[in-house]
Amino acid sequence: MDAIELDGVEKRYGAVRALNGVSVTFDPGTIHAVIGPNGSGKTTLFRILLGLTRPSSGTVAMPDATLGCGFQQPQFYPELTVRENLRTFGSLVGADPEWIERLAGRCGIARIGDRMAGDLSDGLAKKLDFALAFLEEPDVVVLDEPFADVDDESKPRLLAFLESYVTDGRLLLVTTHQLGLFREALDAMTVIHRGEVVFDERLADVEGLDERDLTDVYVDLL
Repeated sequence: MDAIELDGVEKRYGAVRALNGVSVTFDPGTIHAVIGPNGSGKTTLFRILLGLTRPSSGTVAMPDATLGCGFQQPQFYPELTVRENLRTFGSLVGADPEWIERLAGRCGIARIGDRMAGDLSDGLAKKLDFALAFLEEPDVVVLDEPFADVDDESKPRLLAFLESYVTDGRLLLVTTHQLGLFREALDAMTVIHRGEVVFDERLADVEGLDERDLTDVYVDLL
């Protein structure tokens, strides 16, 4: 799979400029964080990548790739059980039933298959939404705050799953306020502030970063 490349991307909503000349490359085989304050343009950028909106100007070079996404607010059928949601969404993308079962186990929802999705706690609802993003075994996965409301015991297991997933040349894009948790897993980080890129680097190339907390780096940039 080729990289995703944005060149001079702008997005305007009337007089409001949500993105202003954003140029960034997202390489396959990486976990790439896109972070910034609320209203910085992260969601607009993700919506463009997912094809939910079009840029006002600039270019987006997308590879011929399958896409998966997980939302900050979980999206599923509340009137169906956990298992029925997995099977329903799985049937839409032609998911392998064996993969669905393995995925449910990896995400910690195999034991609650018969529970109504609408009755789940916030943490379990987030795990279900997380699993739905990977049903198609997509080449590119976009996750918005994937560990919000998830219990601390489950986070390392889910993070290990993400790290193993990208080893096959897939790309994971994530926005998160839990930089400390993602620190060891991240390959690259892009910081957006007021619609503009203020930092865009592979973390291995940043001199002196080993001695600094990523959250401190982020605060200094802003």
